[in-house]
Amino acid sequence: LTGVQGDRSNPHQVEENNTPVQPYLYSLNRLSYLNKKIIAAQSFSPKFNAVDGAVDRTSFEGSYKVENGKPLNPCGRTGLTGRGLLGLWGPNHAADPIVTRWKLDASGAKVLHSASKKPILQFVSIKRKDCGEWAIPGGMVDPGEQVSLTLQREFSEEALNSLSFKELCSTLSFCSQVYKGYVDDPRNTDNAWMETVAVNFHDEAGHFHLQLLPLQAGDDAGQVQWVDVDSSFALYASHSHFLELVARERKFWKDKECAKNCHELQGE
Repeated sequence: LTGVQGDRSNPHQVEENNTPVQPYLYSLNRLSYLNKKIIAAQSFSPKFNAVDGAVDRTSFEGSYKVENGKPLNPCGRTGLTGRGLLGLWGPNHAADPIVTRWKLDASGAKVLHSASKKPILQFVSIKRKDCGEWAIPGGMVDPGEQVSLTLQREFSEEALNSLSFKELCSTLSFCSQVYKGYVDDPRNTDNAWMETVAVNFHDEAGHFHLQLLPLQAGDDAGQVQWVDVDSSFALYASHSHFLELVARERKFWKDKECAKNCHELQGE
């Protein structure tokens, strides 16, 4: 079953409109999956919906059900039971730092879109080594770690390759949380799923154009670069969703499709 997890070509994949089932029904047992690289402890008795030692097993989505000792994905079935590729049963917490700036020309003036005459937003994107997809430079929250520290550590490790995040923050205009909750990730199963906190760190003054942010790929990133925020630029998992939320907050130019998606995501 090496190709089952997160593989949209899986013939047993549960369609999105069929995921909620009451009462809850597990997916086919023959599709239960646990990656061989992940070894479970022999005396494993987790405390779900609680802080279990150094591990936070609470969900941003509220209390989740536990059946036969296994936590149930609050968003329904995925087509795969077990823990899969994820390190924890139940919620696996991540942090996604979205670092943005305005696109400037050689003179330092904001570049405006030819049609809307509004400024163009750029963000730091990495190319993941594991799947080759472009993404926000985020990562998993370590046991006992504060999300704020994860945001700093992941961006420094993946996009700055040693530059102190404190140095970076000293140049930022402001930061704001844009999302906190469940993530539609290809690694999700019926019993283990991704959740994240996405925070936007924005440079309004243009310091990042003055060589104060020397991007350099590191750790899980194969490449790193500034990218124009555009709906045609494909991103990993739910990262496009996060950028659309940032775009709305920054009130910058978006093409029609991007604006349409943003309204749909907000239920408007």
